[in-house]
Amino acid sequence: MNPLLIIVIALLVLSGIGLIIFILLHSGKGTGISDMIASSVYSTQTGTSIVEKNLDRITIILAAVFLLSLIVLMIIYPHGTIAGR
Repeated sequence: MNPLLIIVIALLVLSGIGLIIFILLHSGKGTGISDMIASSVYSTQTGTSIVEKNLDRITIILAAVFLLSLIVLMIIYPHGTIAGR
């Protein structure tokens, strides 16, 4: 296997797993039961906190890495060329 292929696929997988984890860490914006329980347990303030802003930044960075690695993989190895090697 080509080392470039291994690096791009590893970036794709790691950023995909990171995206799943960090998206699940985001707080809900709804008014359901889970939001009512969370607001009674934690004293929520209006606006976003520093932790939520950092969580947003990390999620955006992971999404950009995922998208760029996917585009690089599509450019370097067009449809059907990885399986033939």
